[in-house]
Amino acid sequence: MSDRFTPERGLGTPAGPSIGWSSAAPPPAAPASPSRLPPAPDTPAPTGATRRPRRSRTAGVLVAALLAGGVSGAGVVLATDRDGTAARPAIVQQRGGTATAPAPAGSIEAAAATILPSVVQVRAGRGSGSGVIMDDSGHVLTNHHVVAGEGEVTLVLSTGRRVDAEVIGSDRTYDIAVLRAAADNLPAATLGASDDIQIGQAVIAVGSPLGLNGTVTAGIVSALDRREMIQTDASINPGNSGGPLVDLDGRVVGINTAIATLGGRTSGSIGIGFAVPIDRAAEVAARILAQS
Repeated sequence: MSDRFTPERGLGTPAGPSIGWSSAAPPPAAPASPSRLPPAPDTPAPTGATRRPRRSRTAGVLVAALLAGGVSGAGVVLATDRDGTAARPAIVQQRGGTATAPAPAGSIEAAAATILPSVVQVRAGRGSGSGVIMDDSGHVLTNHHVVAGEGEVTLVLSTGRRVDAEVIGSDRTYDIAVLRAAADNLPAATLGASDDIQIGQAVIAVGSPLGLNGTVTAGIVSALDRREMIQTDASINPGNSGGPLVDLDGRVVGINTAIATLGGRTSGSIGIGFAVPIDRAAEVAARILAQS
């Protein structure tokens, strides 16, 4: 069975070199050359001559030459024989901190850790998009165009678990849809207020571009009031649709819905993406739930 990576089904396929690892075992080490002669035995020193001590081939002195960047970075260590003859170099790495240390509040790392458990992949028909769990009842916000024409869809949670979901309703005008997951105790995101965001504010976009679940990209709010949309330069690609745009406190401020393209062609991110402001998305969602 091959362990080569297979991308999830989405609206596209990652381009570039093959992604994955070969399962073939590494080639065996080359045998020693048969022409190599065994070391000659020691020859007794001539009478009256002082015998010089044999050089140590094992014990050595370690001389560290740290690379630029200080003691927190990696370094090159040169092992030398006792007579100063240089031996093979070795690489030493120094860790900058503990892996369990929490990310500082207001950082991209902290925002990502907060929102990721609430982001889902939405599989509908032959395509897929993203969504965000918006309440403790298992309701999920996504885009209308992700689930249009579908009555039931499948959600892939951040844990990899798959659950069924029902399309409660959708609004084509604002490109918002509400789903209900057939599961309990799902981690709901915190919804912020889009009226509070500012041009230049740092944000992250989270979703499943090209079916790659749990992808986080970072950028800023580039402009506001673009036909009632938030413009951002955080990378948004096919499959991100319906996922959240999030501030650095981990609050949802928008629902990613569209990207700009060149010449009418479907392409990847060119640094111009758009999100439905969360104030409008929440208003539409509340109306859909009231009518259901």
